[in-house]
Amino acid sequence: MTENNFILNCEGISKAFGGTQALKDVQLHIRAGEVHALLGENGAGKSTLMKIVIGLIKQDTGTMEFEGKPYQANGPVDALNSGISMIHQELNPEPYLTVAESIFLKRESTKGFLLDKKTQNQKCEELLRKFDVPYTAKTMMKDLTLAQIQMVEIIKAVSCDARLIIMDEPTSSLDSTETDHLFDTIRDLKKKGVAIIYISHRMEEIFEICDHVSVFRNGTYVDTKSMVGVTREELISMMVGREVKNVFPKVDCEIGETVFKVEGLCGKGFQDVSFEVHKGEILGLSGLVGSGRSETVRAIFGLDPISSGKMYLEGQEITNKNTRAAIKKGICMVNEDRKKYGLCLLRSIRENISLPNLPEKQKGLVLNQKREKEEVEEVSRKLTVKCASIEHNGFSLSGGNQQKVVLAKWIMANPKVLILDEPTRGVDVGAKSEIHALMCEFAAKGMAVIMISSELPEVMGMSDRILVYHEGKINGEISRAEILNQSVTQKEILEVAFGQKRGRK
Repeated sequence: MTENNFILNCEGISKAFGGTQALKDVQLHIRAGEVHALLGENGAGKSTLMKIVIGLIKQDTGTMEFEGKPYQANGPVDALNSGISMIHQELNPEPYLTVAESIFLKRESTKGFLLDKKTQNQKCEELLRKFDVPYTAKTMMKDLTLAQIQMVEIIKAVSCDARLIIMDEPTSSLDSTETDHLFDTIRDLKKKGVAIIYISHRMEEIFEICDHVSVFRNGTYVDTKSMVGVTREELISMMVGREVKNVFPKVDCEIGETVFKVEGLCGKGFQDVSFEVHKGEILGLSGLVGSGRSETVRAIFGLDPISSGKMYLEGQEITNKNTRAAIKKGICMVNEDRKKYGLCLLRSIRENISLPNLPEKQKGLVLNQKREKEEVEEVSRKLTVKCASIEHNGFSLSGGNQQKVVLAKWIMANPKVLILDEPTRGVDVGAKSEIHALMCEFAAKGMAVIMISSELPEVMGMSDRILVYHEGKINGEISRAEILNQSVTQKEILEVAFGQKRGRK
């Protein structure tokens, strides 16, 4: 260990991909027993540096030290053996492994040359009890929700006895209770001298859990600050190189007639749900993860079956047996898991945006490629998708730009109802503000918008009305007027999410 107690030293790190300079002469110094935030817009170079640290890619120039010795990992397993683990933002679970097999992958319990599944499952159950999760060692990964998969990755990282844990957007799919549990775990790790690199776009988390913060911008290192005394505005300015005055630029639009309505809707994870959303309205759905918010909109969009209840679009009763039927009627959805449901990552940006809109660009079986390219370029410019070319694939984009591509394909479809499930998950503050402004534009054009978010400031900042879910049912309704005159607080909304009853308007 160095005299400054730095467990990780990165100096002069540069990395280019073709003609794109991802990192240019950056530095990062992490102390043992601290939580060190890494901030920057999507594409700033944070994830690239972390991939270098764990050996997924190799830097072009620069050196690293870990625990006072020269360090260079030849892959994630090598990094793990050295004492460094990472929780990735983009989750890639093996669906047909059990939870125990996933947690102990490549470090299995053995008896001689044979796997010792009994011992491995016992170890896993001990870990799961510490985290109070509702599944067992033998549960298949394919049967878990996105939030539960996130918790498995967190448990896996903690179980490795690593001296440095990198957490990339660890709470992006967690509710407030799960986040509090994670923070308790982080505080325990700090006491044991474990260092945490914490990457998040949620400013309130940075101020709650972190000791220092390093800021990157456009692949360069900006500065490192103590969290004591630094302001939110100062950090945002360092990140984006400009002032972002309003992350929630809500514009009050004229709210018109009812566009979409559900009555007594029941399905997997929700029951007796009734609500309506109007032309020009942004309707927020709040509640804990698993409370029925996402389950409801998945059924509306035709991803899951509806067991009973009715849906009406512009006064006419409809049934969406599948997503194709929903899209054809004018109901589109941006899913919370863009990687799994929103994008074909090996396809080009152009193909991703065009995919649900091809019939309008065809004459018979022939695709009008000129028109397709012009329209895709136009919507990409409008949504400020940062890419070298629309012919590059989805993997080439940052998380925020991937989200904009998902939005772009549905905007081209010109829907009557747009469902946004966690629209700014894993998106930086600059892109978040842009997406929020776009939501207001959609509403101003008469679109009915349904938004789900686990971030209460986002729900409160962008909604005309909020419906709060608890255990599969709508437990209360909050108006924008109540939010503006501050007669309802985040604490009160959480209380409704935890079961306190509140009337419907």
